[in-house]
Amino acid sequence: MKIKTNKKKIIFIGDTNSINVEIILKSHIFLKKKLEYVIICNKVDFYNYIRKIKSDFKINEILDPIKFYDYKKDSINIFNIENKSKFKYENLLNQLNISNQLCRSTGYDLVTMPVDKSIFKKNINFNGVTEYLGKINKKNTFMLMLGEKFSIIPLTTHISPKEIHKKLFKDKIKIKLKNIMELLSKNKDSLNFNIIKFLCYNPHCGEESTIGSEDSLISKLINKDFKKISGPFPADSAFNVIKKGTLFISTYHDQALVPFKILNKKGVNMTIGLSYRRLSPAHGTAKDIKYQNIADNSSYIKCMII
Repeated sequence: MKIKTNKKKIIFIGDTNSINVEIILKSHIFLKKKLEYVIICNKVDFYNYIRKIKSDFKINEILDPIKFYDYKKDSINIFNIENKSKFKYENLLNQLNISNQLCRSTGYDLVTMPVDKSIFKKNINFNGVTEYLGKINKKNTFMLMLGEKFSIIPLTTHISPKEIHKKLFKDKIKIKLKNIMELLSKNKDSLNFNIIKFLCYNPHCGEESTIGSEDSLISKLINKDFKKISGPFPADSAFNVIKKGTLFISTYHDQALVPFKILNKKGVNMTIGLSYRRLSPAHGTAKDIKYQNIADNSSYIKCMII
């Protein structure tokens, strides 16, 4: 699977109380030779982190994040967004909204660094950046986890297990699969999967409906309407042997992300369904190791060069 690299990227800094700034800084020497990128952030928050780790990187505050006319290749280029609210989540949303607007108008890739979802969920209905970008752009979006061994799309993401069933069944799963297959078809030049496998909802695919009848319904649906998808397959054995170019479709978050993160060391979270490419490292904020200079930047670099 080949994906054409966009040589200009917008980076939403995410939560600076994390490893985000460290990862960006330790990757710059390698990346500056390959592409141009601008970080959307509040400069005070950014500088505060740099002071704490005593970094000697030069910072360039650009005025034009569209044409990059004042871009400096040897510096970390940032575009300052003033914090206008006393609430952190509102300032982060403002930075994300501006990042989205820039990418919509230019077609640049958007790389979003991790955020602490609890900051948002305590104040607004926010399940994640994938869902939020889909909402504000009025698009059907899906999380596509791209890995070196396999890729996977979860049909539901950041919701409680008790919510999964009502989010999927009664024709909703058919609509989701239809949207996914249409998006893959539109992007077949860059997202061309040789094999697409659906993972069972129940353990052992329901044991002939003695555990649950959902997988029997899924099987009938796939055989009738989605000939390019095979399955469903039991999730506890589906990852034993994986052929190159395989895409799995799972019914819920942990069914997808647990095997993905164990078996893929340089995973990338891509949002499909937007008018531009949104990418994100396949890890969280890792606040427990901030300021220690031990964070792994491999997933971030993959986001930047993919």
